[in-house]
Amino acid sequence: MRHCLLLFFAGLIVSLTSCRNDFEFEPSSGNLEFSRDTVYLDTVFTNIGSSTYMLKVYNRSKKDIAIPSIRLKKPDSKYRLMVDGMSGTSFTDVELLAKDSMFIFIETTVDVAEANPDDFLYTDEIEFSSTNGVQEVHLVTLIQDAYFLYPQRNDEGLYEGVRYDSETNPDSEAVYIYGFNLDHSDVNNGDEYHWNNTKPYIIYGFATVPNGETLVIDPGARVHFHANSGLMVRPGAKLEINGTTSSDPETAENEVIFEGDRLEPGFANIPGQWFGVLLMSAEDNAINHLTLKNAEIGILASAPIGDEVTKPKLSINNSQIYNHRNFGILGVNADITATNLAANIAGQASVACTLGGNYSFKHCTFANYFNHPSQVPLLVNDYQLDGEVLKLSSLNATFENCIMYGSSSLGISLENAGADTPEVTFNCTFSNSLIKFVDFNNRFANHPLYQFNGGGIVNYNSVLIAESSIANTADFVNPQRNNLNILNTSAAIGIGSTAVAAQVPADLNNVSRTANPDAGAYQHLNE
Repeated sequence: MRHCLLLFFAGLIVSLTSCRNDFEFEPSSGNLEFSRDTVYLDTVFTNIGSSTYMLKVYNRSKKDIAIPSIRLKKPDSKYRLMVDGMSGTSFTDVELLAKDSMFIFIETTVDVAEANPDDFLYTDEIEFSSTNGVQEVHLVTLIQDAYFLYPQRNDEGLYEGVRYDSETNPDSEAVYIYGFNLDHSDVNNGDEYHWNNTKPYIIYGFATVPNGETLVIDPGARVHFHANSGLMVRPGAKLEINGTTSSDPETAENEVIFEGDRLEPGFANIPGQWFGVLLMSAEDNAINHLTLKNAEIGILASAPIGDEVTKPKLSINNSQIYNHRNFGILGVNADITATNLAANIAGQASVACTLGGNYSFKHCTFANYFNHPSQVPLLVNDYQLDGEVLKLSSLNATFENCIMYGSSSLGISLENAGADTPEVTFNCTFSNSLIKFVDFNNRFANHPLYQFNGGGIVNYNSVLIAESSIANTADFVNPQRNNLNILNTSAAIGIGSTAVAAQVPADLNNVSRTANPDAGAYQHLNE
């Protein structure tokens, strides 16, 4: 009986399989459909590989088909394809089941010299042959030429490194990072201490300005940093960023822009794509009309490890600091002055003034809409915890005609660890400013740093407090997209001091604010 059952099931299987025609593929008749007719690989830099892009191919028919060939039209194409897990430029008899689809992945690495000289586009087509002719999908890539700055290798194949700690540290404690000193007469780039606007700069590692040198950056310069890369200005060096007002806010033709080297739209606002600017210098460093975005820390103004003397110095004006994983600006016992500064979206604080120092901010907007409940727009303290060692330093900070407002409850976070240390002073003043401070359960009602009506440690003069999410709101146009212009309903309108506004007579959009000034970096428009 058992043998009869086995013979029965064997016969059943044979009869079922003999009726299947699933694997009988016929040549494609050319009725393929595609997820797009043209694949735009966005912008890439010359000889730098693109990201991988995807094309989906559909067989809408009821028949299993075999595509006779899928290939790139140009015989020496700079595009690369992956079809059915195989890489190449040409494929034959590619099978596609009825009512099914497949993915084709596309990449390119191309020199700008191979692009169209009129528009710098590099193009090709993917050809899908059939019994009725050829179907095509167009490929388009914009190629940008660039200056490439990166560490060199020595004869042993080791890359350059630059000192990260203080030069006064013993050699046994020296800390080096992947980077290089700029060169006045580089073979390919010329004078690397003068960054112009003729083509973008691509930085690998830490481009370093050493003691005694000055880096000058022209209006309209575009600087792109690779992952874990940045700009380091050593003690005794100087940074001059000379952006100017742009006539077109969309192109920002005279703005200097620092960002990552991923140009695809999906990376436009992703934090942490590069490290940031390490400012270690006490010289007269000046930044004007800079947009700096998508770093770990936008600007870290801090003396190098082991240096207890240098106090980094920076004047930053008419600038925007956006989308940073940790801090937009982090001052560590620094000397920073700022006007018309807009900062937004940072994992911890958009602006942080730590371990004391000297700070003066006029007509600045500190917002924070990072998706984390404990972030703040502004952090101010007089200490730093180094392991188990508490370091203290005196603080002098003034905030005039400013806005501190974000998606979390508190617009400011103040910490006075040196309150019981007489030699450490904590001088902090807010004037004619809008501050969000939603104190749930009155946790800070008796806190000496948050006595907005007087009687505490901090001076609050003519400040407007947003004590709830619906009263005294900042009403930014679109803070999630870093548009910190204020609407006609903003509580910041008209609360600024005219005396302060006279020192900063035009806002970040170059709009006059001398009459009835608003708080923040932007004067509202009556529209």
